[in-house]
Amino acid sequence: MSKKKETTNAADEHTEVAVTSGFMQLANTNIGEMITEELDGLDAGFERIKIPSAGSITFEIPGEDPNESDSVKEFSAVILFHHPLHAFYRSKYTGGNNPPDCGSFDGIIGEGDPGGECKRCPYNQFGSGENGAKACKNRRRIFVLREGEIFPLLLSLPTGSLREFTRYIKRLLSKGRKSNSVITRFSLKKAVNNGGIAYSQAQFTLDRVLTSDEHVVIEKMSEQIREYSKQVAFDYDNAGFADDGGLNVDPETGEAIEPLNGES
Repeated sequence: MSKKKETTNAADEHTEVAVTSGFMQLANTNIGEMITEELDGLDAGFERIKIPSAGSITFEIPGEDPNESDSVKEFSAVILFHHPLHAFYRSKYTGGNNPPDCGSFDGIIGEGDPGGECKRCPYNQFGSGENGAKACKNRRRIFVLREGEIFPLLLSLPTGSLREFTRYIKRLLSKGRKSNSVITRFSLKKAVNNGGIAYSQAQFTLDRVLTSDEHVVIEKMSEQIREYSKQVAFDYDNAGFADDGGLNVDPETGEAIEPLNGES
């Protein structure tokens, strides 16, 4: 159990804390070497944190028992790295691990059919899909690390959570902070779109700021994950490409329409 001694001042309640941190065990850790040595010939992908469908407010997180997940209402972790993930299916996606007809790991260039520049693609325009949404599903991959652990977990944000994540990142940037310089608390709220369909929307709040020593360690880990993320295939996110609950989207702004009721 880590020991914390928190200091505060009137200007900022989220000041740096003196802490015996579970992150410091990462000082000499190289994820790439660990994967090469221990997972050679095995599935080297990341375990997923799952956001439920139908408006549930509990995450499913990999537990100690590999056959069972832990259901939690919130968790805290450092965001090591995050990036766009686009996927276009010509036939409506119904589940499974089928790769998309066209996909992009950077949100800039799509590979496949039709491929090319994402911002110019007709399938990446609002109104090309159902309920004013895009036919090409835009998500965000987030690699997170919980304190006391060494191997990151993968969280894939659906469309309905992207605006909240954008707001959170902007709040951090307004304070001169990057997402990997703080511990973030993740939670869910139930939202209902204009069509009466419930979906789960992720929420993000600042837990605490990392110490300078912690940040040095986390920066190193972030660079390792940035490079390794390119090797993580689409099938790790496929379970989420159909879970936006028929989300209604404003074709003018591209934002998910705010829920009218059912929040909790």
